[in-house]
Amino acid sequence: MLKDGTYAAWFKTPQGQGTGIAHVADGKIWGRDSVMTYSGTCTVDGDRFTATITTKRHTEGPTVFGSNDELQLKLDGTCPGKIARYVGTAEQFPGVLLEGTLILSEEQPVAPEPSAPPPKFDPDKLPKLPKRGR
Repeated sequence: MLKDGTYAAWFKTPQGQGTGIAHVADGKIWGRDSVMTYSGTCTVDGDRFTATITTKRHTEGPTVFGSNDELQLKLDGTCPGKIARYVGTAEQFPGVLLEGTLILSEEQPVAPEPSAPPPKFDPDKLPKLPKRGR
């Protein structure tokens, strides 16, 4: 099931590949990569999901579809766990298949507070190097 959260995104077409960040929450999806921002809606049905996304260019550079500044994407995918896989198409590029992977980012546990202050540094306790003759 595609859960609400932040995902690392990887995607490719025959033109090239890219990476970005995607966020999913309350039926919405949005994110960005080094060239485009994207936003839209998604529907989840068990392990399957669909999304409709609009992309907009924020920086000059190549995209995985070519040089279009704005795209309409339709995605279909599955997410049986923490990794989702999808395929999609852009209205502006019929017949060009977009393939992608989303990996759910998990919060790292907070490190426990130290129970005692750290020991004082004493350079005299460091190991001594052997003396070398000249």
